[in-house]
Amino acid sequence: MNVAEARPRAREQGVVIGVLPTGPLNAITDVAGVRVGHVTLIEGANVRTGITAILPHGGNLYQDKVPAGFAVGNGYGKFTGSTQIVELGEIETPILLTNTLSVPDAMQGIVDWTLAQPGNGEVRSVNAVVGETNDGFLNDIRARRVTREHARQAIEAAREGPVAEGSVGAGTGTIAFSWKGGIGTSSRRLPASLGGWTIGVLVQTNYGGALTVDGVRVGEALDQYYLRDETRAASGDGSVIVVVATDAPLSDRNLERLARRAFLALGRTGSPMTNGSGDYALAFSTNERVRRTPARRATTSAIEDLPNESTSPLFQAVIEATEEAVLDSLFVSDGMTGHRGRIEALPVERVLPLLRRPRGR
Repeated sequence: MNVAEARPRAREQGVVIGVLPTGPLNAITDVAGVRVGHVTLIEGANVRTGITAILPHGGNLYQDKVPAGFAVGNGYGKFTGSTQIVELGEIETPILLTNTLSVPDAMQGIVDWTLAQPGNGEVRSVNAVVGETNDGFLNDIRARRVTREHARQAIEAAREGPVAEGSVGAGTGTIAFSWKGGIGTSSRRLPASLGGWTIGVLVQTNYGGALTVDGVRVGEALDQYYLRDETRAASGDGSVIVVVATDAPLSDRNLERLARRAFLALGRTGSPMTNGSGDYALAFSTNERVRRTPARRATTSAIEDLPNESTSPLFQAVIEATEEAVLDSLFVSDGMTGHRGRIEALPVERVLPLLRRPRGR
């Protein structure tokens, strides 16, 4: 099931991040062809989890692979399929996000779905791409309620258009900066003079630190932040997954560079990427000029790609979109009671006045 957004997004409340304009939806799906689907599991008092699917395009992903780059901030996590992405620079399946102990089930769902696609009758190897964060406070993670069928349902539910945010899908039971985290998304569009390319980002936030919103040290002002003191320190541990889509024709090498820039945005939000945090970023291009099609794989072929000198505006775009996506995951999510207690929502009514105060030099 899907849960409707309970609270307005950050931009709807006047929090404007960066200098570049958003796409029309301010979502990862502003990159044409990208699809997102969620399956949300809220059962009884203890199950608060789910799965989120991101599809780079609506065709046969195994046959028409997309170039991709992968980056690790702190590697305390389980991101399956990453070594093949690093080695070959491409993605051949949907990207699924879920909880830590449900990664194997998500992989099985991807394999089931991929093998069933028309034209894949001879496929004997599938690089299933699954990222995770640990939702074990609000969710009884040991119950392992996410199944391979839920994974297939999320893939099949993936659509273009608006993306549900907050406590949905893989963000159902997550926590960020000791408030309720979740799924967030945002986009940026470059001006025509810089190519007119679009960057879209989707995040699963489950990490900590000292929350900063648009440069304002909100966590400290609200007296809830990592290392506050020895007895009341909000955790800095956790994990965050950043998925970046673009229609710019980038090589896998430059997509890796793009993915690495997402970590600058996490720093802007107040993350120290602690020892116990799994911080991962994955970037892919949907541009057909760089797609890895059967015809191109069969012979030597020329692939157009954006030169290095044109990448800097895209780096700015991914930083802005990632920062705003993180904030949306917090602004939209409502408080939740679960397996081990309650996590409150970010008190936006206290945050907004802090952002409106005059700032010192």
